[in-house]
Amino acid sequence: MKAKKLIIVAAIVALLSAPLAAQGVAFDIPAESAILISAESGQVLFAKNETKPLPPASLTKIMTMLLAMEAVDRGVVRLEDAVPISRYASSMGGSQVFLSPDEKFTLGELLEAVAIASGNDASVAVAEHLAGTEANFVERMNQRAKELGMKDTVFANASGLPTPEGEPACITTAHDVAIMAREIIVRFPKVLEWTSIWQKNFRHEPRPFVLTNTNRLIRTYPGADGLKTGHTEAAGFCLAATAKRDDVRLISVVMRTESDTARLEQTTRVLDYGFRAFEQVFAVVAGENVGLVPVPEGRKEEVAALAQGDLKLMALRGSQSELKRELKPLPDLKAPVTKGQVIGDLVVTLRDEALGSVPVVAAEDVPRANLLIRLFRWVRDFFRGIFRR
Repeated sequence: MKAKKLIIVAAIVALLSAPLAAQGVAFDIPAESAILISAESGQVLFAKNETKPLPPASLTKIMTMLLAMEAVDRGVVRLEDAVPISRYASSMGGSQVFLSPDEKFTLGELLEAVAIASGNDASVAVAEHLAGTEANFVERMNQRAKELGMKDTVFANASGLPTPEGEPACITTAHDVAIMAREIIVRFPKVLEWTSIWQKNFRHEPRPFVLTNTNRLIRTYPGADGLKTGHTEAAGFCLAATAKRDDVRLISVVMRTESDTARLEQTTRVLDYGFRAFEQVFAVVAGENVGLVPVPEGRKEEVAALAQGDLKLMALRGSQSELKRELKPLPDLKAPVTKGQVIGDLVVTLRDEALGSVPVVAAEDVPRANLLIRLFRWVRDFFRGIFRR
């Protein structure tokens, strides 16, 4: 199971590493770094300096929320758990919900404060609840980043606040932010329920406080329902956003823009580009017979390959007829093969650029051929090779 998860992660990282240059239409925005991907497939539809290391500011909190939701999913904690507030957590500056050590909130309430109002104090309180200390939690953040294939990311805290001079700072890339944003959006849609809230009462007394969303895009862009803003002097104005129209969800990241207005305008342009220039196509349907795969040493020399799942891809509008499918057997495949065993991949390309792939499985068992049959084939292939010269 662990090996299967690693294969899936590797496939996602591969998709996120290959923008559709061959499909490309001239398009750019002023942001120092940006990326646009499909939430369904992980395809990169637009990228600009997407692997340039930059400070993430509060985009860091995407990982904080992801680890919290994974802990809930495993049953380690519950959203209803009461979370005590430490003096350290309450001392956080910047965006905050003004937590006090004499207060207690549920984990769910604190995550709402992170998702909606980007509370630094709430982020640290969540980190301490899950790992005892923020330092312990940061170790988990960095380990999870490695597991997800976020190769250029190092977290230094749970909030994204600037670190003291001389200490390592948080660093990431638009590419890596897109990876963790996709992970939390696809696996935990509950987070999008929170990030789509404009305002919500957090406490009534003794210090009334209303959470107000830091992401104004959810009020101005059709289909926008998340995800996270970020801003420090070093990071500039950042935004990891997502929007859904019909059955297509896109995820965009813009980093180091010059103002809140700029990050909203540039995110709008990127999302508009994705929804207008591309269309979602069913490249492969689960269970579809996509061809024959040779089975060396098999009783049958070939076996039908069935697509293991659906493959939805984004293609430039009007280019669907140009999509090509190529069946690539596993390099070390040989008999015996069992029904349902992964035997290769079906790769879909457009103008010689890979857009995505799906594993293919054997349609039936293929036992190993006996020695006599294998010897006969060796002789046959030997003479075939001679006559082809």
